[in-house]
Amino acid sequence: MVSSYSFPAKRGWRGLAIAVLGLVILSLLVPLIFLLGLHNNFHSADVNEDRSSNHVDNQNHGFRNHDPKHQNVIPLKSDMVSKSAHVDDILHRLTPPLSKDVIENSVKEAFNNTVRDAAAHVSKDQNEGHPVLPKLLEKSQLDTKNEGNVIIEATQHMQSVSVDDTKMSCELEFGSYCLWCHEHKEEMKDSMVKQMKDRLFVARAFLPIITKLPGQQKLAREMKQTIQEFEKIFSDATTDADLPPHVDKKLQNMEEIIERAKEFPLDCNYVYRKLKQILNLTEDEAHFHMKQSAFLYQLAVQTMPKSLHCLSMRLTVEYFRSHSLDMELLPIEKFVNPELHHYVLLSNNVLSSSVVINSTVMHSSESQNLVFHVITDGQNYYAMKFWFFMNSYKEATIHVLNIEDVNLGYHDKVIPLHLSLSEEYRVSFRIPSSSQMNTEYISLFGHTHFLLPEIFQKLNKVVILDDDIVVQRDLSPLWNVQLEGKVNGAVQFCDVRLSQLKGYLGENSYSQSSCSWMSGLNIVDLVKWRELNLTDTYRRLLQVQQNKRDASLRVGSFPANLLTFQDLVHPLDNSWALSGLGHNYGVDAHAVEEAAVLHYNGNMKPWLELGIRKYKARWKKYLKRADQFMGECNVNP
Repeated sequence: MVSSYSFPAKRGWRGLAIAVLGLVILSLLVPLIFLLGLHNNFHSADVNEDRSSNHVDNQNHGFRNHDPKHQNVIPLKSDMVSKSAHVDDILHRLTPPLSKDVIENSVKEAFNNTVRDAAAHVSKDQNEGHPVLPKLLEKSQLDTKNEGNVIIEATQHMQSVSVDDTKMSCELEFGSYCLWCHEHKEEMKDSMVKQMKDRLFVARAFLPIITKLPGQQKLAREMKQTIQEFEKIFSDATTDADLPPHVDKKLQNMEEIIERAKEFPLDCNYVYRKLKQILNLTEDEAHFHMKQSAFLYQLAVQTMPKSLHCLSMRLTVEYFRSHSLDMELLPIEKFVNPELHHYVLLSNNVLSSSVVINSTVMHSSESQNLVFHVITDGQNYYAMKFWFFMNSYKEATIHVLNIEDVNLGYHDKVIPLHLSLSEEYRVSFRIPSSSQMNTEYISLFGHTHFLLPEIFQKLNKVVILDDDIVVQRDLSPLWNVQLEGKVNGAVQFCDVRLSQLKGYLGENSYSQSSCSWMSGLNIVDLVKWRELNLTDTYRRLLQVQQNKRDASLRVGSFPANLLTFQDLVHPLDNSWALSGLGHNYGVDAHAVEEAAVLHYNGNMKPWLELGIRKYKARWKKYLKRADQFMGECNVNP
C-alpha cells in the first residue's frame, strides 16, 4: 500500500528535478550567449541584411573593418552614436545651460525627440518596402509657440526647403560655428576623390551578390582586390593632390569591373538597401564631425589664447619683482569724488580692458575728469595693476579692484562674491506670421553688476562699460542725460520683446510689448537703485528662479535681469551703441561708422583668431603695441 503511493511521488520528484536542472542550464546559457554577443558586437539587421555574407561585409565593405589602416573608412552607426553621445556630454559640461542658449536647449530636446520619432517612422517604411526620401530627417524646421512654457514643434520640410532655412537650422543646432565655418570655408579640390568614392560605394553594394553567383569567383576576387586598393588610397588621401600617380587607370579598372557586374541578374532591392545604408552611415559621420567641429570651436572661444595668458603671467611676475615701484600712492580722493565721470569696467582680460579705456580717453575732451574703476578677479588683479601703472592714458585715473577683496559687511548667500562678467544669451524664437526661426543675441548684467551700489557707496552715478566694446566718440554727453526717474539707461533691443520670452519670465507682471535691453554701455543711477533696493529684488527673483527650475545661477540670471529692471530702463538713442560685431557678418557699414560705441557681443571676440576679420581693425588700432611684454608673449590679435 505504501509502495503503491510512493512510486508516483518519486516520479513527480524526478520530473521536478529535471525541470529545475533545465532552468539552471538555461540561466547559465542565456547570460553566456548575451556576453558572447556583446563580445562579438551583435550586428543589427540594417547593417548586415544577409547573415551568410557577414564575413565579406565585415572585411571588405568597411562597415566594420578590422584593419587598423581602414578603421575610419565608414564606422558603424553604433560607434558613431557612442562618439556623438560622448561629444554631446563634453559640450554639455563645457557650455553652461542657457548661457548664450536661452531657448536653444528646449529646441534641441524637441528636435531630438522628433528625429527619434521620424527615424522609427523611416525604419517602418523601409521594412514595409515603401520608398523614403533620403533627406527626410535633415529637412526639419523648429517651431515655437509662446503659450506658458515655450512649446517646440518640429515640422517636416518638402523638397523646396530653402538654403537660408538650412543655414538657420544649422545655427540653431551648432550656434555661431555655422556662421564662422561658412565665412572661412575653403574650396576643396576633390572632384576625383568624390568620383572614386562613388564608384567604391557602388562596388561595395555589388560585391556580396557577385560573391554568391556560381562560377564568378574570379570577378569577385578582382572586385574585392580593387575595393581594398581604393580603401588604402582613401586612408591617406582627402584631396586630388593626395592621390597617387596613375589613379586614372585604377578608376577605369573599377568602372570596367562594375560594368561586368551589371551584366548579371541582380537583386535591385538589395543594392538599393546597401546604397541607402552607406548613405545613412555617411550622413551620420558627417553630422558627427560637424558636431565635433562645433565643440572645438566652442572650446576655442571659451579658452583664453596662450599669448594673452602669457601676458597676464608676465605682468604678475613683474609686479612682484618691482618692489621699488610705489604703486600704492593712488589718488584715493578721486575714486570717491561724485563730481567726476566714473566708468566701471568688469574684466579679466588685460588687453581688452586697455582697449576700452584707451579708446574712451582718446575721444574725450576732458580726460582729467575721467575715473575708470576696473573690477577683476584675484588671478588677474596684479597683472591689471602693473599694466595700468606702467601705461598712461592721458590724465585719466585708473582704479583696479579685486572683487574677492571687497568687504560688503555681510556674506551674500545668493550672489557669489566672485567676478561675473556680462552674460550673453542666444535666443531663438519663431517670427510672427512666419514659419521661420530667428536667432538673436542678448547681453545682460552679470551677478557682480548688482553689487555695484554697495561697492561704490559714495558715488551717485556711473557708466558701465563691457570689456568687448570700442569707443568711437566722446562719451561726456552721457552725463547730461536725464534718466527721468529710471535706473538703467540702455539701448533697447526691440528685435526681442518680453512677450516672446513668456515661457521664461513666468506669471510675473510685465508689459509684453516692452523691448529687451542690452548691456555694453549703460548709465546707472546708483541713488535711485539704492532707494528701490533693486539688489534685493534681484536676489529674490534669482532665488525664485533657482527653486522653480532647479537651475544654476547663470540660468536664473536671464529672467531675473529682465524682471528687476521692468519699467526702470531709460532708452538711449540707438546711435550710442551698435551691437552684433561678435556674431553678425552683415552689420551695416554706415551704422558701424556712425556708432559712438561698437559692441562685439557674441562668440567671435576681436582678440580671438575666430573674430570677424572686417571688424577687427577698429579694435586693434587702440592696442598699445609698444609694450615689451606684448612682444615677448607674441600678442598679435
